[in-house]
Amino acid sequence: MTKKKSTYDQLMQDKEFKKEFEKEYDEFLLSELVLAVMENDNVSVRKLAKASKLSPAVIQKICNGQQKDIKIKNFISIMQECGYNVILEKGDQRINLNA
Repeated sequence: MTKKKSTYDQLMQDKEFKKEFEKEYDEFLLSELVLAVMENDNVSVRKLAKASKLSPAVIQKICNGQQKDIKIKNFISIMQECGYNVILEKGDQRINLNA
């Protein structure tokens, strides 16, 4: 007896659907990460906007997932203001992206 595929598995077989899903999921992860950092550090949208030199509207759009294609510069600025370093790592090689 073969196991019936879930709706998710069926949809993911469509290459166009899978591509769009993965793009939107990556954007969702970034906004969730920003929200978690803000909540963890008890930082408001206005306070973070002022500290990172971004408008409150940009921070709000990132938080609610409306901001598509977050600029890496903005993401790094937000993370720095919350006390985090952004680092790329491959094997034993590390690149610190903070300015």
